[in-house]
Amino acid sequence: MTTKKGMTRRQFLAASALAGGGLLLACHLPFGRRDAQAAGENEFAPNAYLRIAPNGRVTVIVNKSEMGQGVYTSLPMLVAEELCCDWKKVTFKASPVAPEYNHAQFGPLMVTGGSTSVRSEWDRLSLAGAAAREMLIAAAAKEWGVAPAVCRAENGSVLGPNGKKLGFGALAPKAALLPVPAKPQLKGGAKTILGKPLHRLDSPAKINGTAIFGIDVTVPGMLTAVIARPPVFGGTVKSFDAAKALKIPGVKQVVAVDAGVAVVADGFWPVQQGREALSIQWIEGAGAAVDSAAMRQQYAKLAATPGLVARTEGDAAGVLAKAKKRFEAEYEVPYLAHAPMEPLNCFVDLKAESCLIRTGSQFQTVDRAAAARVAGLKPEQVTLETTFLGGGFGRRACTGSDYIIEAVQVAKAVKQPVKVIRTRDDDTRAGYYRPMWYDRIAACLDDQGMPLAWQHRIVGQSIVAGTPFESAMVKDGIDDTSVEGAANTPYAIPNLQVELHSPTNPVPVLWWRSVGHSHTAFVMESMLDELAAAAGTDPYQYRRALLKKHPRTLKVLETAASKAGWGKKLPKGRGRGIAVHESFGSYVAQVAEASVNAKGQVTVHRVVCAVDCGKIVNPDTIKAQMESGITFGLSAALYGAITLKNGRVVQGNFDSYPLVRMNAMPRVEVHIVASKEAPGGVGEPGVPPIAPAVANALFSVSGARVRSLPMTPATVLAALTVKK
Repeated sequence: MTTKKGMTRRQFLAASALAGGGLLLACHLPFGRRDAQAAGENEFAPNAYLRIAPNGRVTVIVNKSEMGQGVYTSLPMLVAEELCCDWKKVTFKASPVAPEYNHAQFGPLMVTGGSTSVRSEWDRLSLAGAAAREMLIAAAAKEWGVAPAVCRAENGSVLGPNGKKLGFGALAPKAALLPVPAKPQLKGGAKTILGKPLHRLDSPAKINGTAIFGIDVTVPGMLTAVIARPPVFGGTVKSFDAAKALKIPGVKQVVAVDAGVAVVADGFWPVQQGREALSIQWIEGAGAAVDSAAMRQQYAKLAATPGLVARTEGDAAGVLAKAKKRFEAEYEVPYLAHAPMEPLNCFVDLKAESCLIRTGSQFQTVDRAAAARVAGLKPEQVTLETTFLGGGFGRRACTGSDYIIEAVQVAKAVKQPVKVIRTRDDDTRAGYYRPMWYDRIAACLDDQGMPLAWQHRIVGQSIVAGTPFESAMVKDGIDDTSVEGAANTPYAIPNLQVELHSPTNPVPVLWWRSVGHSHTAFVMESMLDELAAAAGTDPYQYRRALLKKHPRTLKVLETAASKAGWGKKLPKGRGRGIAVHESFGSYVAQVAEASVNAKGQVTVHRVVCAVDCGKIVNPDTIKAQMESGITFGLSAALYGAITLKNGRVVQGNFDSYPLVRMNAMPRVEVHIVASKEAPGGVGEPGVPPIAPAVANALFSVSGARVRSLPMTPATVLAALTVKK
């Protein structure tokens, strides 16, 4: 086998020192310096991640952004397990931007993404807890005049011989005077916290309204701003007249910034009115010619021609040329918006020698460096405080730091603290998107009906082309994220070739929850179903036969099928579909039950999900993230599409870019497959299998093969017509 692959996201982030000025981990421990985050009075601060107060309160400093995935609970659980503390006394605090909080695997970068929070921090936070435990035990042993070996930590106290007992709070000042162990030992034995379904630590604040999201930030004298943006990508301002806007009560200033024209007022309502009153002449440029229909034709033509080879095994082209019968199919998926529930926002207080930023960021090192560059300051003069994020899905990890830069530019112009807000319509029409993709597959079967050759051509934009990271992530013209899930398929296909075309256009693209897997899973798992049908084989059994050398993938497939009652009779008018996919170190299989009415309306009644994510922290978090991924992926599969006409994005808010509502949400069952393997991700792997599982269920019930997303009534009716 020969393989040509671009740099993976892990390699890219490890090589991205250029984004943060080459920050290096400068500490004597694998879990950070003791002074990285200032400790409170009399607090025991053995490292950058842990504080123990005299009252026994344990605070874990979390270096990942909380955007709904549960890191403010799962990461403290890693510390608490080894610390042997009382979980009821554990709380959390968001870390500052500092080298000690850089990603443990991605090098000089503080970032949350790629479903790596638990995976990357498992060892470091476990050691942080273990080091503190050893210091507390040593302090108690010294107090009692006994050997540390005869003492142990349990539920927030150190226990010694003859019933001796001291709480962590009482020991904290004494432990703080001791040296930090260079090589702390993990405690081993049965887990007391990990693997337990614990309630989230951030839930109370979110329920009672005290949690601060970026959009909640307010300070005395703060102004609010919105930006009038070009109607097409790449457009610029020719001229503008602010006279009417400035007459609106509350409007303070109108200033030009790189993104367009900013209106600044003392509240959101006047700033919105002021923007509507602006008179702007735009230079639209080449972006006005972008059109989804024309782009589709371009992609279809490219898919008919050879592309750059991402993977080749055997001789797919030669075998297909000699095949008596070949199967061909074309699949397409549209641009997708991230559409987080909390619109993008950024608060900036810029002074001559400092800059304070409060926002929900996934990309703190990059965002801080960008802010410093615009402000004319050094990165260390910029303080970026990470708030709660009302959803991210990759949008708040923008390589260009767009919403950070424009906020600093506005603050620089108005010379007052300001919060810049992108309305949902703003970001839907002028944001970043999951690329549009067009795939063409040709395949043939052997005498037993199994895949003999598979030639796969993928057409779509690179998410890193034109960014500072292109040279690091793209090798031989191939962006690894464009072909992931296809070039590394686990299916046993002796003759396989995956090719890539990466056309360019003005539409800005970015990683979107599950990245390349979001489209390759739909194509791979749908085409597998097509081949199973052609071979006259049950699609579940067909996959089993192709996955004999991949036990973890096979296990989740079998679990999902068993729990879903595969093969059992369904109510009239319903069909079952199955899909399985590996991504971000985890293995997920889903079985969907769906029906379709005479108008082409799809209803998904039930989804059964099986996941193997290796060693687990909190099963409740895993189940919640699988449910979240299914909901997110289902919204895209049934409704999601960003389309362009005359360079303009047609969709705006949730009325034209809808999400799954409660009345359309299926019953979801999640089954965790026990595993002793290294931890995998859970934030993203639930997304890829749902679209093909539903599409395959529709085929099961109707015989119609949907090869284009979303599964709108028009798309489904067209597929039914083709079937007839």
